[in-house]
Amino acid sequence: MKRSEINQILREAKEFLHEKNFLLPPWAYWTIDKWRENRENAEEIFHNMLGWDITDFGSGNFHSRGLFLFTIRNGKFNVDKKPYAEKIMIVEENQETPMHYHWSKMEDIINRGGGNLVLELYNSTTDNQFDTTNVHFKKDGIKGWVNAGGKVVLTPGESISLEQGMYHRFYGESGKGKVLVGEVSMVNDDSADNCFHETIGRFPTIVEDEEPLYLLVNDYKTFLS
Repeated sequence: MKRSEINQILREAKEFLHEKNFLLPPWAYWTIDKWRENRENAEEIFHNMLGWDITDFGSGNFHSRGLFLFTIRNGKFNVDKKPYAEKIMIVEENQETPMHYHWSKMEDIINRGGGNLVLELYNSTTDNQFDTTNVHFKKDGIKGWVNAGGKVVLTPGESISLEQGMYHRFYGESGKGKVLVGEVSMVNDDSADNCFHETIGRFPTIVEDEEPLYLLVNDYKTFLS
């Protein structure tokens, strides 16, 4: 992805978050110089990969297959005491986050506002394929189920609990607008706890055609080491 494209996504995300009255911590908007001034005191941010996160999953087309995320809080296994994580995401209409599950992390996906979020679900087999069994879940604490590959639609205010090993992909429902999506979960580890059904790139290769508007989580080592 080009840095100019990432910067534009950041600007649009900032506007949407403001529209939905969702506030980020002040460090979200620090300059590179400000980051360097606070390098020692902000180690949890760097080590636990908090902050802006934009990916096109290697598709080359962010608006078709991609995701905007901001990790607000996160622990780190065997390092700190925090056993939980929280993210805010923006999902566009028909913008796919591809099928994946987590070995360790259980999570709640929450529609915080905007349009409707569509999730497609499968159980996984021991060899990481799609199972043909019915998928059982809880939606705001209420039991439900769908056939393998079935869809669950979250309207604003609704949430679903996704257990370990449960394949899911999601996208915004056509004609309903962008969706502000929350995630509350166990510790998040994108380096070792994502099992995608197909081979994808989790973090983009960035073409530096202009200066970063804000640093992404995968920029810290490049700009602050």
